[in-house]
Amino acid sequence: MALYQNLGGDSGVHSFEIFSDRIIITFSTRVTYEYTYRSAGRDNIEAMKSLALQGKGLNSFINTNVKFNYSRKI
Repeated sequence: MALYQNLGGDSGVHSFEIFSDRIIITFSTRVTYEYTYRSAGRDNIEAMKSLALQGKGLNSFINTNVKFNYSRKI
């Protein structure tokens, strides 16, 4: 997993791993969730991938757009 850069300084995201049709995110609480095209929608997953790579805005995006639409808790 790649560490999230947290350029905003106040993110709840710790790290992430990107796949073609999903993203796995570990939060600062060390709880890990998998979000997939099927569970959260392709557009949301692609936006999450982009934000993860940018290091800013991912936690806010999740809370606003996908919240509990994860495919599984790991």
